[in-house]
Parts: sequence; C-alpha cells; structure tokens
Amino acid sequence: MTSSQQPGQSSSARTTLIVAIGGGTGSGKTTFAHRLVASLPHGVATVLDHDAYYRDLSARPFAERCRANFDHPDSLENELLDRHLEALRAGQRIEKPRYDFSIHTRVPGGEPLEPSTLIVVEGILALAVPMLRRHYDLKLFVDAPADLRLLRRIRRDLVERGRDIDGIAAQYESTVRPMHEAFVEPSRQHADLVLSGLGDHATALRTTADALRHRLRLQ
Repeated sequence: MTSSQQPGQSSSARTTLIVAIGGGTGSGKTTFAHRLVASLPHGVATVLDHDAYYRDLSARPFAERCRANFDHPDSLENELLDRHLEALRAGQRIEKPRYDFSIHTRVPGGEPLEPSTLIVVEGILALAVPMLRRHYDLKLFVDAPADLRLLRRIRRDLVERGRDIDGIAAQYESTVRPMHEAFVEPSRQHADLVLSGLGDHATALRTTADALRHRLRLQ
C-alpha cells in the first residue's frame, strides 16, 4: 500500500491520482501546474491551489491582518484541505474556499470543485505539511534563484493582489524569507523530482505529462 492509499483501499480501485507541486514564492510552480493540466486531455486534471485554504482573518482589524505570517504552515487550514483531498479521492465534490488576498479574508461561499482523474495541488507549503503528503502519489519541487523569485513576487503582488512596494518588502523580510528557509526549502527533500524554475519547462512538462498519461492509461 502506498502512503497515499487509505486503509482497505486497493490500488486497482483507486481512480484518482494526486500530484503535489511545491517550491518557493515566485519559483514558477503555479505556471508549471497550469501548463501541466493544459497539456493533458481536457477534463482529466484539475489544479487545487493551497493558497485558497488560508485561514479567514476577518475577525481581526485590517492592520493586524497585514502583519500576519502567511508563510507558516499554520496560516493555512490544512485540516480542511486534508478532508477535501480524501473526498476528491472518493469521487465526491468539494466546496473549495475562496480567498481575497487584498484584505486577507475568505469570500463568502465556496467554489464547487468536481473530482477528476488527476488533482494537482500547488503551493509553497504543499510539500511541507505531513498530513497532506500522505495523499500524494507524485511530489514535485520547482526551484529557482532567490533574486528571480523575489522579482516575480513583487510583480505578482503589485499587479494581482493590490499590494504596495513597502508592504511587499516588509513582508518579504519579516516572514517570506525566514519561512522559506525554515519550511519551504527543507520540503524539497520530500520531492520525487526537483525541477528548474527557469525557462519554459518544455522538457519537464513533456516528461511529467508522459509519465502521468502512462500511469492513467491515457492516449
């Protein structure tokens, strides 16, 4: 029995594979995850972003929310994702949380997510949480130099998350960098394969997609 199988579950009965893609902020893991899904037949695979599971901080004043450590594993409701992965593996639909990164709160109402043949979990801490690792059939870590990751994060936070440069810099120095060193970088030891976050990922995508097609018996 593999680490991702539940007691009493045979490999022949299991029809869902779960792949995890971890790596530092701005490493390219999200891009790789979506390109991997797009390279497979339509409807076969679904991306499940770990970021959606940030804990709701709406009960705190906004200024306090902004000072929260979003790069520690405890900032995410991993217990809920654990239950959702079990449900998806069992062929059940889930309600994935929706999160507003500009104000650090959950949006009321979840996003319906149907089970699929392949679930791709991606996030900086996807490989760092033991309770989640037990679900994974394949674990990937996307690596990239720190300066490139920081540049990509600044661009993302400015354009997509409504942050200002001072806030981005303060967060990077106080939590992003130390938490990367404490949790993200050590999580690469759990990866089955470490990929480069440089370039267009063409070779890595082709190799990974071919392996998954073979595993899932896809054409």
